[in-house]
Amino acid sequence: MHREIPAHLWVSALLRRATGAGAFATIVHRGDEQRGDVLVKVAHARGEARLYAPAFNPDGPAEFERLAPEDEAGVDTLVAKRLKADRDLWVIEIEDREGRHFLTEKVRQG
Repeated sequence: MHREIPAHLWVSALLRRATGAGAFATIVHRGDEQRGDVLVKVAHARGEARLYAPAFNPDGPAEFERLAPEDEAGVDTLVAKRLKADRDLWVIEIEDREGRHFLTEKVRQG
């Protein structure tokens, strides 16, 4: 996520990219308007999902990493755990048959 862009604008752009491409995207949890980090859950098949979170990269451009697990119940458990620790966190859910995340940032495998 780009630190110079307020979180709510970044989230709005992600939602527009996803819905514009035919996916369903929604805000599950609204975080801090300016500085909240964003988790992106992508449900791509019945019972299967992926979770993307900001990756630590102090010297370069913003990056995300894909976190395990692959099952939706496991992803939901991980999201709940992170929300409990950080109420400023945004959680976005995208439903897309192709499993696209619509992130423009580099995504690395976790």
